Amino acid sequence: MPHAAPRRAKRALILLISLAMIFTIPMTGTASAHGSVVDPASRNYGCWLRWGSDFQNPAMQQQDPMCWQAWQDNPNAMWNWNGLYRDNVGGQHQAVIPNGQLCSAGQTDGGRYRSMDTPGAWKTSNLSGTFDIRLTDQAYHGADYIRVYITRQGYDATTTRLGWNHLELIRETPRYAPANTYMITGLNKGSRTGRHVVFTIWKASHMDQTYYFCSDVTFT
Repeated sequence: MPHAAPRRAKRALILLISLAMIFTIPMTGTASAHGSVVDPASRNYGCWLRWGSDFQNPAMQQQDPMCWQAWQDNPNAMWNWNGLYRDNVGGQHQAVIPNGQLCSAGQTDGGRYRSMDTPGAWKTSNLSGTFDIRLTDQAYHGADYIRVYITRQGYDATTTRLGWNHLELIRETPRYAPANTYMITGLNKGSRTGRHVVFTIWKASHMDQTYYFCSDVTFT
């Protein structure tokens, strides 16, 4: 069959073009790395850490219901645990991020992280009176500053969406040179007891890009 070889060559060329197109599609997840507060774990990082390798396990619904609702709403909020940021805020955090949407950076990225705003019994990290924060910067963006807030005594994260009026600023850091990890040490809880939210703002240095993290904690 004289035309068989040209047909096989044509099919091979089509296959190669198709494969090339597949591998030029941008990948989601940690491939486009940025960063997050990893200790005490932010809400979406904690859900990824506990369930990323077992996210279809129905036991999550009973064992970790807030992560369950988050995975059901948008799994990419956890696969992209390092992408919870907003561009072009210009330092006007309270003007740009509405009350009730602090944990999703004002429902950034088309609302991908909106489940982070949902009140409920999020898993908490136990902290003592003095504690540290560890922030991972996978892309070495650097930091113009990092601000750390804690909710006021009496705020209930299980029933109320987080608002600016619930927060007290306890630390604003100076600049950090680009690195993989930034430590904010010697933070003090004051007279707070029980369940709280530690809210962290990381202003990256490479452009006008700001990250917002809600970490649920219990002060013991």
